[in-house]
Amino acid sequence: MRKVIEKKVYDTETAILIAEYWNGLGQGDFRYYEESLYKTRKCGYFLYGSGGPLTKYSESNGNQTWGISTIIPLSKEEAYEWLENNGETEAIEEYFSNDIDEA
Repeated sequence: MRKVIEKKVYDTETAILIAEYWNGLGQGDFRYYEESLYKTRKCGYFLYGSGGPLTKYSESNGNQTWGISTIIPLSKEEAYEWLENNGETEAIEEYFSNDIDEA
């Protein structure tokens, strides 16, 4: 997917895939969603997300709701937080090694 947001191009084909999350539900389930965290060549971060009509990846028009796919730009801090919340320790150590310390 390729999308321009605030004069910046986000492209899943050219960005580096850092980590992925899937909630384990099938695509036919209205609660299904998946997210992929990417890093651009210019060190920007974004999520590519898709999901069913009962997730944050949905749109409505009157009495109809459907699932969508979209790109969400993230700050470096938001990308780190997403990795931490999803238990992606190896990705944190690889992409954020300068931001973490030994306890």
